[in-house]
Amino acid sequence: MALDSQAGMILLFGLGCIFFPAIFTLLCWGLQTHPNLRMERPEAVLVASKHWLSSAYTQFAVPYFIYDIYAMFLCHWHKHQVKGHGGDEGGPPAPGSTWAVVRGYLYKEFLMVLHHAVMVLVCFPLSVVWRQGKGDFFLGCLLMAEVSTPFVCLGKILIQYKQQHTLLHKVNGALMLLSFLCCRVLLFPYLYWAYGRHAGLPLLAVPLAIPAHINLGAALLLAPQLYWFFLICRGACRLFRPRGSPPPSLDQPQD
Repeated sequence: MALDSQAGMILLFGLGCIFFPAIFTLLCWGLQTHPNLRMERPEAVLVASKHWLSSAYTQFAVPYFIYDIYAMFLCHWHKHQVKGHGGDEGGPPAPGSTWAVVRGYLYKEFLMVLHHAVMVLVCFPLSVVWRQGKGDFFLGCLLMAEVSTPFVCLGKILIQYKQQHTLLHKVNGALMLLSFLCCRVLLFPYLYWAYGRHAGLPLLAVPLAIPAHINLGAALLLAPQLYWFFLICRGACRLFRPRGSPPPSLDQPQD
């Protein structure tokens, strides 16, 4: 069962790696060869990178964050029951215990729930309505943050099936660390650098040249990434414990 789950996740990740570059390549080819268009390659690349998928994917992804809040609560609920805090002999929970589980869930996963709520209530309207078709490059860069998600999920599956000692877990942990660093932490300095390059500004001058609310939004998005990256680094250190130590496991964000 564990191998099937791993194979399925690797397959989905591989399909995604093929699908999006293939769509981009196909659009570039079509824009250059269509008899009514005949675009030059630079123009075709520019148009192909700004197709409807950037906004459509954002709309498609919003339900994920809503679902994930419920899915995380369901996981927390079952862990609560397994630990013997439910009703007698596996029966229904005692009166008031449901609210206690909800409070425990919100306390433990407050940052993740807040992150998901902001993505739905703030980032979604901004990316679909406020930007008015502009900023596809920056939106695409922000969507790249999800590159680390398959490695985070695979790591949790391996821990669930007590595979912390395997080479796969260590390799996955290294990939998770690298992808999280590049696609969630270094992403923000890169966005500032890219804007500065476009506007002819040095990197350190960019924060002073853009509206304050943009800097505030970037800081609020970066803050939880830094916290989660700290947890990942702390877990990564455990992978190099001497033999005979308890099995290592990578601390990971839920997202």
